Amino acid sequence: MGGRAYGTIEVRVDGGVLTAVFGAPPMNLIGPEVVRDLVGLIEELEAPGGPRVVVFESADADFFFPHVDMTKVAEYTAEAAKAGGPGDASLGMLFRRLSLLPVVTVAKLRGRARGAGSEFLLACDLRFASREKAVLGQPEVGIGTPPGAGAIQHLTRLLGRGRALEVLLSSADFDADLAERYGWVNRALPDAELDGFVAALATRLAGFPRDALIAAKAAVNALTLPAAAEVRADAALFQQLVRADGVQHRTAALFRGGFQTRGPLELDLGAALADLPPVD
Repeated sequence: MGGRAYGTIEVRVDGGVLTAVFGAPPMNLIGPEVVRDLVGLIEELEAPGGPRVVVFESADADFFFPHVDMTKVAEYTAEAAKAGGPGDASLGMLFRRLSLLPVVTVAKLRGRARGAGSEFLLACDLRFASREKAVLGQPEVGIGTPPGAGAIQHLTRLLGRGRALEVLLSSADFDADLAERYGWVNRALPDAELDGFVAALATRLAGFPRDALIAAKAAVNALTLPAAAEVRADAALFQQLVRADGVQHRTAALFRGGFQTRGPLELDLGAALADLPPVD
């Protein structure tokens, strides 16, 4: 690694394992600063001779990535475009690039990962969640648009049609145990055991031959990753509908209730969506 400094990611390297800790106060929203840093980190991880394993976690116990910053969609999209050019100006294509990295990516989940936060986790190779502290959700349909950064593709492949539709259409929050049962995460573990389990697994994998890790991952990716055209289509639909009047009305109602602040609405967003006034 080149030792690049990041404003929202603390990077630690121990042998063949790199730990990347996201910290973007006040609540780890995915905004332009986070996307800019993630683009830079992905570029570093694509270079030869880096770590074999990357562990992603959050410095915020309540929020891994709660969702994107809805006030800065154009700005974070512009930052994502720097990873692939204007034709790939989307989080979906940035996250697909994450999935293609020649390293094993492991997400360690505490707190809430909703919307693009969940889609970031889905782009990682392995996901492990705190039984007591992890919450996952895809709230987009409840706001007025289908997800646009990979959830439709990944959840359908992982969960099957019926459970994927339940997650996407309900826009509800899911705890770690149900997410494990559905296949959204690899395992739900007691919070006291999560750090040790992930550290032991990351160290174990980092001791294996790099070529074998990369080859096995590439073979699985070839069978399971969505095609770039599918990701682009989802992103285009999201970017079209997120500007619609219905979305604007519902997000305005959410902001009046405390959206994007550290309060009850964000802690229980799945329930809050059901209380919004109905729209056509």
